[in-house]
Amino acid sequence: MTKNMDTIDLLPSAPVATACQPLTIGSLLNASLTGSTRRQIVYRDQPPISYRDLQERVGRLASLLRDRGIEPGDTVAMLDWDSDRYLACYFAVPMMGAVLQTVNIRLSPSQIRYTLQQSRARVLIVHHDFLPLVEAMRDELPDVRHYVLIMEGTPGDLPNWACGSYEDLLSSSCPDFPFDGSLDENSVATTFYTTGTTGLPKGVCFTHRQLVLHSLSVAAALGADGQIDYRDVYMPLTPMFHVHAWGMPYIATMLGLTQVYPGRYEPSLIVDLYKRHGVTFSHCVPTVLRMVMDAADSQGLALDNWKILIGGSALPPDMLEAAQAAGLRVAAGYGMSETGPVVSLMRTSALSDSGHTAARSGYPVPLVTVSVVDDTMQPVPRDDRSHGELVVRSPWLTPGYVGDANASEQLWRGGWLHTQDVATLHEDGSLQIRDRIKDVIKSGGEWVCSQTLEGLICADVDVAQVAVVGIPHPQWQERPVALIVPQKGATPDLARIMRTLDVAVERGEISRYARLDRIEIVDELPLTSVGKIDKKAIRASLLERDSTNGVSNAGR
Repeated sequence: MTKNMDTIDLLPSAPVATACQPLTIGSLLNASLTGSTRRQIVYRDQPPISYRDLQERVGRLASLLRDRGIEPGDTVAMLDWDSDRYLACYFAVPMMGAVLQTVNIRLSPSQIRYTLQQSRARVLIVHHDFLPLVEAMRDELPDVRHYVLIMEGTPGDLPNWACGSYEDLLSSSCPDFPFDGSLDENSVATTFYTTGTTGLPKGVCFTHRQLVLHSLSVAAALGADGQIDYRDVYMPLTPMFHVHAWGMPYIATMLGLTQVYPGRYEPSLIVDLYKRHGVTFSHCVPTVLRMVMDAADSQGLALDNWKILIGGSALPPDMLEAAQAAGLRVAAGYGMSETGPVVSLMRTSALSDSGHTAARSGYPVPLVTVSVVDDTMQPVPRDDRSHGELVVRSPWLTPGYVGDANASEQLWRGGWLHTQDVATLHEDGSLQIRDRIKDVIKSGGEWVCSQTLEGLICADVDVAQVAVVGIPHPQWQERPVALIVPQKGATPDLARIMRTLDVAVERGEISRYARLDRIEIVDELPLTSVGKIDKKAIRASLLERDSTNGVSNAGR
């Protein structure tokens, strides 16, 4: 007999602490311990450790930090290469209620000093490679109480300002740290500083709940598409200091995968680790992908069964084709520091389509809502042509920038997180990032997409890399200029490249205002701290050089 809905018994009452376990980072580690007894975690050429070893090291690290006065809410900063030590920090610091600051080691010394000052880091865990950097700024870090040095067997005495070596302090610390099972899931777990177009780095932070939800959502998206499963061997090729290496180490640990950490990125070593351990899943920016493919090519090695997720900047169609020819299974994704970071992932079913389609930025992952809007915050048509700013909502977006109320308000104006990326939302629901708003070239009243131009130029067989930027023009507002890095031993035919662009104009793929004013051949392109092409530096260099040489862009 069916009960009346008004009289249905509710679930038995239970204490909140047992009925509703908080979504904390420790739960991701606990999930892996039962089913991962045979899986290992590898760091370079060092002996592997087990997941039980990782759990013990997490406990020891928390005890080490507690014994140095770290309390809930304090910040612990990490300056290290990708390693099992970093993985232990990912868990130990937040699990004890403290905040992990993953220091961007590729920032300038003054920027690193600023981030440590603003975060008020109490303990610095520092790899010996960065000792000169820390030594130079130590007197300007009054909040730091202790320096723990990672020596990795490096001979010599520790500086007198260090409290000890990481290895020795860890081995002498208690493995049984009393982690608080009732830790507030809304407490801050991590902080990271992202570089903007101007000014000092901006701090973003994420809570336990946000990181767990991000891990579950991205794992669901990757698993549903067959891009990751329990048999995979994972190796990050995105720095662990950069937005939790896209959150993937948390996912790999939650799933109990075999994990391989390469330390400082050396292409030949990365390829060797791939061969030695049978790596099957990684993620990186296009510049790192190119370096890995070149290293494998020099060894005559096919990269079969290696799935690589690409983000950070657009995946050129020609690079996608070259990666597939090398045996890689490559798909693109999209995110940013403020989004924790994953917003969308490409589905491997799209890899049978043209390179243009497969190189899109993917479909929003579960729990993410996106919209592409005009200047009045009205959605633009969902088609293959309309574009606007991509705005986002999800449970794991940063609430704002640390100590910068004005920037935070701008980030979240209208109740959406503003990405500052120009995008198209296609009829099938996939996203295509067209450009950064700051990189859009305005010429003759037309909108010129630098990424579209770069894709056309990169299709040339003699072109390895390209960056297109806009420089001021007295008549047309801005004009596009391309910097090209040739393929090894090649000399690009500039006339041929210009003919390619003329054909694209005739087909209506690009505006006639997108035809380049000039092309320059360079040995290399400047990169940002996370391996993206630094267009801000390129523009500044071009303007400074033209000014010095008395060059005018008028009439070009």
